[in-house]
Amino acid sequence: MAVLEGKRALIVGAGSGIGHAVLECFLEEGAQVVVLELSHDKCDQLRASHPEIVVVEGDATSLEQDKQAVNRAVESFGGLDVLVNCVGLFDYYTGIRAIEDEVFDAAFDEAFRTNVRSQLASVKAAVPALIESRGTIILTSSTSSFYPGRGGILYLASKFAVRGTVIALAHELAPEITVNSVAPGGTLDTDLRGLPALGLNERSLGATANRSMELKSNNPLEVALTSRDHAGSYVFLASDSARGMTGRFLHPDGGMGIKV
Repeated sequence: MAVLEGKRALIVGAGSGIGHAVLECFLEEGAQVVVLELSHDKCDQLRASHPEIVVVEGDATSLEQDKQAVNRAVESFGGLDVLVNCVGLFDYYTGIRAIEDEVFDAAFDEAFRTNVRSQLASVKAAVPALIESRGTIILTSSTSSFYPGRGGILYLASKFAVRGTVIALAHELAPEITVNSVAPGGTLDTDLRGLPALGLNERSLGATANRSMELKSNNPLEVALTSRDHAGSYVFLASDSARGMTGRFLHPDGGMGIKV
């Protein structure tokens, strides 16, 4: 039997990268899935490739649009068991001294709006349905939630905020809802974009030159991980095998924790 058979999931940010790999794995494991995705083109692609899923085009930083996605899950499948959020923006290792004064406010707001507010807004929208099902929340943190040097100041600050969010929510929502996180290391096929305020929105982290060699040199296992490598951690946390876990982080990162 597929490990997610009968699970009803909302995946926020499933149009590419880790979110898309999570979608594929959830479907393979028998889940029914609603997707909330910002990109119109990615929504069209998802509808064409997966007619069995429900695709909602919307902005995860908007509480109302998150509620619309949750409502679609409840209407389509009769409830919601799993919330996954994979939304994020990167700052390409920009340090505090490199951020120009005139863009500081906008860059700060972009980083925290996308990397933190989107996760909290999706949680707030989903909590009533998840309480009813005694469901689970899986947020996406990062190696940058634990170690310096894995991004710039705004990315690290926002990802450390996600780490605190997971712990605080796990405490608040127990025993009705479990809250855990996946903290991926660097990823080969990600479409993680840069902050627009820093002029980085056209850059995609997965398109970085020599990306595979860079990733292999940064972890003890010398592996360049793909989105698919990370997706299995989300499947486990969404399954009944993880029912005794909350406030925890899985680290598919090539062993970064033994390096630092």
